[in-house]
Amino acid sequence: MRYLVIVSTLFVIGSLLGWSLELFFRRFISQKKWMNPGFLMGPYLPIYGFGVTLLYGVSNINLGIESQIVDILIRILIIGIGMTLIEFVAGLIFIKGFKIKLWDYSNRKGNIMGIICPIFSLAWLVVGSLYYFLLNPVLVQGISWISENLVYTFFVGAVIGAMLVDTAYSVHLASKLKELKELQSLRFEEFKKEFKKRVNELKSKL
Repeated sequence: MRYLVIVSTLFVIGSLLGWSLELFFRRFISQKKWMNPGFLMGPYLPIYGFGVTLLYGVSNINLGIESQIVDILIRILIIGIGMTLIEFVAGLIFIKGFKIKLWDYSNRKGNIMGIICPIFSLAWLVVGSLYYFLLNPVLVQGISWISENLVYTFFVGAVIGAMLVDTAYSVHLASKLKELKELQSLRFEEFKKEFKKRVNELKSKL
């Protein structure tokens, strides 16, 4: 039960913080405007939830390596590769499953299918290193405290419940959009516009 609480809490924390990070990134760096950065309607990005869970697991698992330097280097390498794989799998699922490009690295050198590229893999490596040295000790204490005070797990459960409902609704709508021939291979921004249009149409029918 305790491990389930820990994993669930990590997933929720990562999803919420990741959404906030992407929100400001798109506002001040990429799109230069306020917009919901996620595929879901709510303020959470599950891909970051998986990422934070991976960071926590790799940072705290016992690798059985005697050399501290080698141990740290291997952990950071695993983190960089793991984060890149999460990004690749998530991007591939949406491109192949829904014909939606949540992000596009096609103009980056060395990119694979526009989903991953060396520069962003390096960025994940740096972020993972910062997490390991700066955030992990604090997060370990915080998660331990939450797991011992189960009243806070109701909040975690509520968020996960909302995410599941949101995911079911968003996947259903995305599947409907996919059936329209003219909407194949949409970029994320185009999808959001069409998504909003379809939501308004559904609301008007209620």
